[in-house]
Amino acid sequence: MISRLAPSAGKLLISEPFLKDPNFARAVVLLTEHSDNGTLGFVVNHPSLLMVDDLIADIGAANFPVFYGGPVGTDTIHYIHRCPDRITDGIEIAKGVYWGGSFQTLKALIGQGEVTNDDVKFFVGYSGWGEQQLQEEIETNTWIVSDKYDSDMVFSTDEEQLWKDVIIHLGPKYAHISNFPQNPNLN
Repeated sequence: MISRLAPSAGKLLISEPFLKDPNFARAVVLLTEHSDNGTLGFVVNHPSLLMVDDLIADIGAANFPVFYGGPVGTDTIHYIHRCPDRITDGIEIAKGVYWGGSFQTLKALIGQGEVTNDDVKFFVGYSGWGEQQLQEEIETNTWIVSDKYDSDMVFSTDEEQLWKDVIIHLGPKYAHISNFPQNPNLN
């Protein structure tokens, strides 16, 4: 799998089909920061068994799933959203996708039922790469970098299908990869 795009905030990392690291097996990572010093992002298609109200006591009836953002900082909670008109101070990282913002406002909106799972995605932990680490992984074909997606894909509720969808979205050159089995021995 050869990737021609350079990583940057707002792009997706799509794991190669046979990656054995359980943190990133069939992972789609939304990058939120990228610089010479390193990269940060969130796995958008690995749900955890947790719900937001399991982690935040005073958030109201928040039946929002929490995703496993990655193996770093698993004692932290992060979120992305697509409602900047209601959750202020977020950073736009891709067209229609915002990272963070006023958490107090988000809590109030959840309590009032004015924000849904379609609007926000929560993560425990994040994915991080040190200086040049991600570039080395890209060069060894661990990741494809993509900007061919829309916010509906990032906020998809069909997490198992998302990896296949973003591969297919890359075009005919990559579409056949979406049908590879997770275990190549089953081929």
